Amino acid sequence: MLKKKTSHKGQLLIQVLIFGAISVYLLTSIATWTVSNIKGAQYSFNKEQALQIAESGIDYYRWHLAHAPSDFQDGSGEEGPYTHDVYDKEGNVLGQFTLDITPPSLGSTLVSVKSSGATEVASTSERTIRVQMAKPSIAKYAVVADSNMRFGEGTEVFGPVHSNGGIRFDGFAHNIISSSVASYDDPDSDDCNSTGEDQSFGVHTCLSPADPKPPPPPPQRPDVFAAGRQFPVPVVDFSGITADLAQMKNDAQTNGFYRPSAGALGYHIVLRTDDTFNLYRVTSFVNPSRFCRDPGQDGWGTWSIRNQQLIGNYPFPANGLIFLEDDIFVSGQVDGARLTIIAAFLPDNPPFRKNIIVNEDLLYTNYDGSDVIGLIAQGNVNVGMVSEDDLRIDAALIAQNGRVGRYYYSSNCSPYHQRDEITLWGMIATNERYGFAYTDGTGYGIRNLNYDGSLLYGPPPSFPLTSDQYATLSWEEE
Repeated sequence: MLKKKTSHKGQLLIQVLIFGAISVYLLTSIATWTVSNIKGAQYSFNKEQALQIAESGIDYYRWHLAHAPSDFQDGSGEEGPYTHDVYDKEGNVLGQFTLDITPPSLGSTLVSVKSSGATEVASTSERTIRVQMAKPSIAKYAVVADSNMRFGEGTEVFGPVHSNGGIRFDGFAHNIISSSVASYDDPDSDDCNSTGEDQSFGVHTCLSPADPKPPPPPPQRPDVFAAGRQFPVPVVDFSGITADLAQMKNDAQTNGFYRPSAGALGYHIVLRTDDTFNLYRVTSFVNPSRFCRDPGQDGWGTWSIRNQQLIGNYPFPANGLIFLEDDIFVSGQVDGARLTIIAAFLPDNPPFRKNIIVNEDLLYTNYDGSDVIGLIAQGNVNVGMVSEDDLRIDAALIAQNGRVGRYYYSSNCSPYHQRDEITLWGMIATNERYGFAYTDGTGYGIRNLNYDGSLLYGPPPSFPLTSDQYATLSWEEE
């Protein structure tokens, strides 16, 4: 019996169709994947190029400020934003950056710049970055001095400290302690100079185990210098403040508050929270008691008001500058104000240098940087004999040619020879060695020196700067 022959022609066609469909699917997927990768790469390239264009906007404006430090309108004299083309080396336009500039507030050097960059071929790939730039002021230091300093055991300092002389530091420093000298002859360190050598490192400690004497390198000592110590470093220019005072006087006469000599014993400024101040003429000082005598300190006196006359009440000046060519007593409280009070007689003449005295509380209402007071004395910043037993001074203090501190009042000046506590919220810049107490227990028994970090780039109006260049403080992409 013969078998029937079966045909398989249709099966081959089905297989061809199946494999063909799979091949087409795979080729399509590969093509789609390739195109997607190309687009993704192009998108990433455009985004990266947009970021670089935005960065070029920041670099451009940093250059602009280096040549025109007070121009925050991009040289246009008009409100922004400001748009600039960016070119390649052949002169072809790559894209644009757009700048939004927020100028500094009164007394600050802090500039905020937002730069948005986009490419010419893909404007939707925009990238935006924001930076903050500022010039550091002398208020970058918790304490800065033009002479040798000593910090005893138990002293804790939170801000940077610098001296153009040497520093003996036996406390604990959270920030850098720096000096402008590599070594110096420190009479305060004779008690820890077991080798008999005269020289000590520019920044050294006698806290056990005491530092060796130069030339061996100093040890790390993180138990004293948590952030380290640096020496020698460039000096801080105290003499240059004289030029700053001349400019401040001119600015006070133009758009601030200025008065010549009071024709008596100086002025008394009482700051008020309603953005005004009372101005008094001081007519007499408290006389020292019979046995309270001048110990031979230059300029010694009670520096305490007995009688005064009200001159008037005045609003805080628009530019925040109060310049009086006489000694100034300062007290009171501010709320949302930024002021610099200057006591100076120009041109500078040592016998006629003026002082600032704080015997009563000088207070902020807000401690977020919105309240700022600067006190600049051509001579000393004094705390007088009849000062508050618990005294608080919220201010940045500069004694250009003198010292920040309190004169020596012996036990014969009782009850004012001993005071309980003084608290400073701000900073100290002093030409000579500062101090509010003496080794015999007179002066303020407790001394709290707190550094106001907001002063670094938000100092009081027209405060002396330590650099002419803007430094970048923060960088972020929005």
